[in-house]
Amino acid sequence: MKWDTDADKAIQKVPFFVRKRVRARVEEAARTAGKNRVTLADVNAVRDCFLKKMDTEVKGYQVDACFGAAGCPNRIMKSDLVEKIEAILTSENLPGFLRQQLGRNLKFHHEFRVTVSDCPNACSQPQIKDIGIIGAEIPRITENDCILCEKCVETCKEGAVILSPDVTRPVIDFSRCVKCGQCVRACPTHTIEAEKTGWRVLLCGKLGRHPKLAEALPGIYSEAKVLAIVRHCVTWYKANSKNGERFGEVLARDPGFIQELRREISGNT
Repeated sequence: MKWDTDADKAIQKVPFFVRKRVRARVEEAARTAGKNRVTLADVNAVRDCFLKKMDTEVKGYQVDACFGAAGCPNRIMKSDLVEKIEAILTSENLPGFLRQQLGRNLKFHHEFRVTVSDCPNACSQPQIKDIGIIGAEIPRITENDCILCEKCVETCKEGAVILSPDVTRPVIDFSRCVKCGQCVRACPTHTIEAEKTGWRVLLCGKLGRHPKLAEALPGIYSEAKVLAIVRHCVTWYKANSKNGERFGEVLARDPGFIQELRREISGNT
């Protein structure tokens, strides 16, 4: 559906975490009214309704994803992880849980937020979500001969791949490596290959009055392990959250959960 310039500018001012939902609602309202173009009046009408009836719009969780599935060239992982996570969150009846604590005064900032990014570019902002999941690939140097083409060096934006004239194969500085796998795909001789591919997991990021970046769990995890982590986190959150606290706020009161989770997943990624 086409949008007037003023209408499009107005929708860009909507907070990013509900913008997609509001845009869809505006288009639905315009379509119902028999229109094929969205105007500023349509945006304002839906915005007013949205704010007055926010409680009915809150579904208790948000699951976002990057644009990887649409053909991003940096994509590492290809899976239906988003759909599986949404199924877990739906089964947990988070709206019912939040209403038990807050009555009919739910707001979008009460929702449990999970996001998946298929590569370390992190377009879906996993660093500021309750659970952020990032595709990752650890490179390794093989015994295959290197032709010193330097494609690995050129493709690494972090300068983590070093290829000196006096060596016969590259060296990877893992203190700089972000596990994007670009050097693996750039190497024509398979001198650099993937040692492990999976997901990194970050916990307890948030914005708001007391912003905090999410902290990474150690290791790279399989899809099955990621789903187990999500289930464990949501179960613990529901058992310990009070008055609509976000996941990170609960953990600030009881940091022992992270230690428990780390013990559970250590050596089993």
